[in-house]
Amino acid sequence: MQVTRLKFVKRLQFLTGEYRNPRLFDVTMALCVEMLTSGKLAKDDAEARAKLQAVLDNGKAAEVFGRMVAAQKGPTDFVENYAKYLPTAMLTKAVYADTEGFVSEMDTRALGMAVVAMGGGRRQASDTIDYSVGFTDMARLGDQVDGQRPLAVIHAKTKTAGRKRRKR
Repeated sequence: MQVTRLKFVKRLQFLTGEYRNPRLFDVTMALCVEMLTSGKLAKDDAEARAKLQAVLDNGKAAEVFGRMVAAQKGPTDFVENYAKYLPTAMLTKAVYADTEGFVSEMDTRALGMAVVAMGGGRRQASDTIDYSVGFTDMARLGDQVDGQRPLAVIHAKTKTAGRKRRKR
C-alpha cells in the first residue's frame, strides 16, 4: 500500500497528539484494545485502553514509530521534522458547495479516480505516484455545507489539475 503525504501527516498528528480525529481515535482504540486483550497483553478492555492512552499521551507511540522509520533506513528525525522529508503540493484550494445544504451522498469512486487523475494513484503498474496530491478536510455525510464550510481541500500539482478536480 502506498501512503500519500496527506495520510502520513494525519498519522503523525495522531501519534504525536497534535490532532486526533475523534472518529479515527474511537476506531483505532477499539481495534487496539481488541489486539491487546486477544494477545493477553491486557487483562481486560479497561486495562488495554489505559495502556494505549498512556503510550499516546507520553509520546512512546510516536517514539516507537520514529525508531521503526529509522530501522528501515529512514531519517532518524522523521517524526519531529516530517515536513522536511515529505513532498508538498504546489496548490492547496478549498472547494465550496454552489448552494447551502447538507452532504447527502458521495461518489467515492469518482473521488478516488480524481486523486488518480491528479497523479496520486496509478492507472497502470508503471505509473509513478505523486505523494503530495489528494483531498483533506472532506465534509462527511450529513454535514452542512455552505460558502463558509468547504466540501474538501484539494492538494494538486498545478492550478489546471486543481480546477479539473474542483469541477468533479
